Amino acid sequence: MGDAVSLPEYDDLDATALAALVRKGEVHPRELVVAAIERAEARNPDLNAIVHTQFERALADAEQVDLATAFPGVPFLLKDYQGMEAGERYHMGCRTLRDLDYRATADSAYALRVRAGGLIPIGRTNVPEMAVMGTTEPQLYGPTRNPWDLARTPGGSSGGAGAAVAARIVPVAHANDISGSIRIPASHCGLVGLKPTRGRVVMSAADSPIGMTTEGVLTRSVRDTAAVTDWLAVTSPWWPAPALERPLVAELGAPVAGLRVGVWTEAFNGSEVDPGCADAATAAARVLADMGCHVEIAAPTALSDPALWDDAKGALAVAAAAEAASWLPRIGHALGEADLEPRTWSMVQAGNAAGAIELYALVERLQAHAARALAWWEQFDLLVTPTVAAPPGALGDYLSRYVSGLGSAFTRPLNVTGQPALSIPFGWPDDGLPRGVQLVGAYGRDDLVVRAAAALEAAAPWSHRRPA
Repeated sequence: MGDAVSLPEYDDLDATALAALVRKGEVHPRELVVAAIERAEARNPDLNAIVHTQFERALADAEQVDLATAFPGVPFLLKDYQGMEAGERYHMGCRTLRDLDYRATADSAYALRVRAGGLIPIGRTNVPEMAVMGTTEPQLYGPTRNPWDLARTPGGSSGGAGAAVAARIVPVAHANDISGSIRIPASHCGLVGLKPTRGRVVMSAADSPIGMTTEGVLTRSVRDTAAVTDWLAVTSPWWPAPALERPLVAELGAPVAGLRVGVWTEAFNGSEVDPGCADAATAAARVLADMGCHVEIAAPTALSDPALWDDAKGALAVAAAAEAASWLPRIGHALGEADLEPRTWSMVQAGNAAGAIELYALVERLQAHAARALAWWEQFDLLVTPTVAAPPGALGDYLSRYVSGLGSAFTRPLNVTGQPALSIPFGWPDDGLPRGVQLVGAYGRDDLVVRAAAALEAAAPWSHRRPA
């Protein structure tokens, strides 16, 4: 990847540090945006992480930054799925939308909140078509490459975001998660990725009655994840998350002694688990035990229930069908077989096959699965697992590796339960590929998840590690 010279310390600083420099007057927001653009131009050709740019708009935005905002002038990337801004290209990896040169007609609620926090979007990141896969290899824009190994996937569906943050193009980027799409790229790219409690943060679109989707970010530090999530927090009218006693940033440095922790390294869907992934989770649990946590081998059996996995798959298909149908008023027709890749279309067809009665029953079953799983947290505070069952696979291997369940083997059930689940980079085997550890809290306990993640980051820092 190419080098960049403007503001050389930019690569070493997270969003919190960059915002502090701007507030102190030591750096002008324009310098940050120029540094981000320079790195995008130098590094993105190798990565294919950014598919739409808005550099001129970003430079203009840098001249109008409010220093009182949370992240004044910090460069940001929106995802080309639910990261809409009026007048900007929005294609979701779909060829038909590209051919129509589709431009969003309004800003999403998420994008509005991002801008209100002083963050400056410089473009949009690559996604699998309609964000339905655990790798970022759309036919339209081609694959995004993992900065740790350009022959491998950064994961998905927020793979473009993961690659861009890992490559130091921006310190923080938009991600969303319906089956692991925040946490999988976090693990594959050596980043921090929190799926907040259902209803904790602003949603780009109307809250789904299925409730498996949430918005978030990918960052390189726990403090950035805590601070940005604090800013994105709203009260959902549909899925109101339990209120936190204090901001997540207040959990940084708080003691973890006494927390009751279960550790589990067997995949919830029965997939074989890579030793490096399992070892990372075991090591994290050992560190927590040394800090005074009560650790034992345990996990909710409900997360391994085949019926939960079947219903989650059905819910994903319904979500895909709803997304395809939502384009009728925007482009004059729902996205169909002629518009979509074969795998995407097969998901849409499966979702379309569910009638109203089946959908109602599906929602009831999802809630029952969640209730059974959440009962485990009456006896525990945290669950520690690998984030994924295998390291990032070679590009082109999705059908053999990810459809078999390796990608979402530990992540998908937590979208059903709605719990906070956070991935941190904690395993660094000799193969040079990062391994993530997933920390899962009880419903609404994002605070404990962030507290434990910060403690592990302090015990085994990763900020010095970066892709070659």
